[in-house]
Amino acid sequence: MIDAQTLEAPTENATIRTSRRWSPGACVWCGDTDSVEEYRNEPRCATCRHHESVIEEARRFMGMYGLRPIGGTLQSDDDEEYEHRVGARDSRRVLNEIRLEHQPDPELVRKALRPRAAAVVAEGKPATKRASASSSSSASSARPASSSAKAPAPVKSGAVDIDEIQTRALALLDQLTSIDAQLARVAEQSGLAARARRSDLEKQKATVLRTLAALEKARLSATSK
Repeated sequence: MIDAQTLEAPTENATIRTSRRWSPGACVWCGDTDSVEEYRNEPRCATCRHHESVIEEARRFMGMYGLRPIGGTLQSDDDEEYEHRVGARDSRRVLNEIRLEHQPDPELVRKALRPRAAAVVAEGKPATKRASASSSSSASSARPASSSAKAPAPVKSGAVDIDEIQTRALALLDQLTSIDAQLARVAEQSGLAARARRSDLEKQKATVLRTLAALEKARLSATSK
């Protein structure tokens, strides 16, 4: 669910909350329906995922070098630290501004996630039945019916697994894009901190690429059944 520490209460101006209400399939934070994907086990839109990622990246950076946690002062030891602090502050402000006035019940959110998989199964069943019927009809017309002939095995549908694999792959591709962008920013930087940052990002990229390869292998295995 939503990280309680992701956002802090504003200290200067009162936050203006949107009057929109949450509906199944929409982002649980702001109610938007733009590019909604699962993020931290709940549906979140592209805007919210982006700003949450900016905040999370700032936290990782501060923790990596033992710096003060984000929030409060923007005082920094170098430009990179300052950029992370400013980015986290700006993202926090945006998330506070677009937050729904009434957050949805977590149980309702969990229930709303289930019909998506159920719908995929429901869509796959008629096609499976038609395919089996067509196969049976073709076989009977090609040769006489035999009492000893075995009935065609039911076609296994891997639609649910494939859908989950594709969702995870898309999330990993977004993460890979973010890592590449960060690598580009630190590519020309020098110093111990920059080298350590590049090394960490390269390790993250290697992990993402290995996971993507494993997901592709699983997808090919599911589609070949």
